[in-house]
Amino acid sequence: MQGNRGVVYTGNGSVEVQDIKYPDLVLRDGPGVPKSNVGRKCEHGVILKVITTNICGSDQHMVRGRTTAPEGLVLGHEITGEVIEVGRDVEFVKKGDIASVPFNIACGRCVMCREQKTHICTNVNPERPGAAYGYVDMGGWVGGQSEYVMVPYADFQLLVFPDKEQAMEKILDLTMLSDIFPTGYHGAYTAGVRTGSTVYIAGAGPVGLAAAHSAQLLGASRVIVGDMKDDRLKQAESFGCDTVNLTKHDRLGEQIEQLLGVPEVDCSVDAVGFEASGHGEGAEEKPAQVLNTIMDVTQAGGGLGIPGLYVTEDPGASDKDAQTGSLKVRFGLGWAKAHSFATGQTPAMKYNRDLMRAVLSGQAQIAKAVNATVISLDEAPGGYKDFDSGVAKKFVIDPHGMLK
Repeated sequence: MQGNRGVVYTGNGSVEVQDIKYPDLVLRDGPGVPKSNVGRKCEHGVILKVITTNICGSDQHMVRGRTTAPEGLVLGHEITGEVIEVGRDVEFVKKGDIASVPFNIACGRCVMCREQKTHICTNVNPERPGAAYGYVDMGGWVGGQSEYVMVPYADFQLLVFPDKEQAMEKILDLTMLSDIFPTGYHGAYTAGVRTGSTVYIAGAGPVGLAAAHSAQLLGASRVIVGDMKDDRLKQAESFGCDTVNLTKHDRLGEQIEQLLGVPEVDCSVDAVGFEASGHGEGAEEKPAQVLNTIMDVTQAGGGLGIPGLYVTEDPGASDKDAQTGSLKVRFGLGWAKAHSFATGQTPAMKYNRDLMRAVLSGQAQIAKAVNATVISLDEAPGGYKDFDSGVAKKFVIDPHGMLK
């Protein structure tokens, strides 16, 4: 039988590359798999040879111990690969196809999927709406930071690239279609970015950078990015964003006024999530900081896109309320300013085809925006450590050495 290796969460803030089971078209028992999902037959699925699979900030939350993720979980929900085996019930996807895998697992049959709400499919996770690969409480589907992975509901889910040679030439951009490009775009789009908008992006990690680039694609006149790492801010500046270092400035409105002449923007995006920090030098963790800040600096009637991750259980939180996802949010301020809030996972399939076209036409330069950096599978543990330190890179794992 063919072998397989993958990145496995081993607890205590660490991951290892280990031998794992070669996938077949059944969801087997394993770490995080609900009993009612064990043995689920997936003849509607395919086996992929993974070409690229990316390290995500959401993975880091688990590795840091900030979720209830079980040890032994194979990580990875950002997957691009070549189809090498096709299930009996797959009709349109063919062996040899190269495709992007949306990080949301979705059946295509339920009411939510029919309404393009593939992030809350009701048929793929018996414990709650929505599922993802290699992620806590998301149905137990095996992650794709590996050499091979099984993808269910292939006809519905896979975004097959029209030309294989062109796809490999653009692979560092196309690999972002599985998650961070649609997620960043979703944040900007749901915030209401349009031609001429002024936008504040909280966080210059990969999703924040993707949101900033997406805001530009949507026609924003000014994009301001706030972060606490100089290297990340320089990366945002590299493609035309204004920046604010929040360790040096704890009054964001004043900085925005210096840039725009007014202390507010039209709309904002939270690309940080629940591990937010207070502002100013030496600030400590303050999970509601970003939410309260973007309400403060967004004009009345403005939109708040919130693709940053928030959780129902955070065992590493500093107070009991935050451990159950209860944050001290100034909701009255948002209500008084008639803000709109868009939260939850991104329905990647709503955007990925159009964003693929933007990549293939050269309009979108997402790999450059997020500083895509290729590493081998064996280098993944080091990539996790570097990413956790806040480097301005998006790590792309190349399990088979297929990239030029």
